[in-house]
Amino acid sequence: MGRRKKKAERAYTSIEFLRSPDARTLRILAEFLEPQRRFRQHGIKSTIVFFGSARVKSRKESLKRYRQVREQIQRKRVASKKLLQAYEQTKNDYEMSRYYEDARKLSAMVTKWAMSLDDDHKFVVCSGGGPGIMEAANRGALTAGGKSIGLNITLPAEQFSNPYITEGLDFQFHYFFMRKLWFVYLAKALVVFPGGFGTMDELMEALTLLQTGKVTKPLAVVIYGKKYWEEILNLKALIRYRMISRKDLNYIKMVDSPEEAFEYLKGTLMRNSSPRK
Repeated sequence: MGRRKKKAERAYTSIEFLRSPDARTLRILAEFLEPQRRFRQHGIKSTIVFFGSARVKSRKESLKRYRQVREQIQRKRVASKKLLQAYEQTKNDYEMSRYYEDARKLSAMVTKWAMSLDDDHKFVVCSGGGPGIMEAANRGALTAGGKSIGLNITLPAEQFSNPYITEGLDFQFHYFFMRKLWFVYLAKALVVFPGGFGTMDELMEALTLLQTGKVTKPLAVVIYGKKYWEEILNLKALIRYRMISRKDLNYIKMVDSPEEAFEYLKGTLMRNSSPRK
């Protein structure tokens, strides 16, 4: 009598299959269903999403490095080119750190306010889960005693989750487009702080979805930091060249302080929100 054959492995338990190109559709679906399940478990229906650079440092961290370089220059009679470059870089980092502190303050303000609302109107801060502006947003929400979400992404240069995200709401995506879906799917407002290619990509995609009617719900888009963004984005030129309509700028609100951003968000979100939205 021959030995009994070992049972074949079920397809849904086969790691080799699940990681193969043939199972890509399943992996994509998992990045929709698994976050959906967790959001439901945590009672999260609406978010305020903070976008911005991972490179922006806190005021404390940037000031420490700026002072170190400045002291090195003061001790030398002739500073090297490399040291002078480091001075300019750390000086810039220090100046840009205002945005970290502003993001942190604004996040705390909206979180504290949102916690006073009923469940159908409660807004939870959401970020990309990494360092910089993302960290500031999660940190501000934690300071205010509220929940916050981190939608991280696997990158070649590994981006680790910041430590201020609420336990159980720290997500790790493989697919950029699924991460973007979750940025917008629950969002009632986007707050866009200074950033690079990634931040501009997220901003432009959101504006395109609004412009083309693919997003039909009310979605407030706040661009934070007039000096920075007016230099980076020449929106008036797009109107002049007839690439966009003047009314397309109605999707955007430019602000330059946490207080101004908060008052706009509070007023707009309460006007736009209802149990059916």
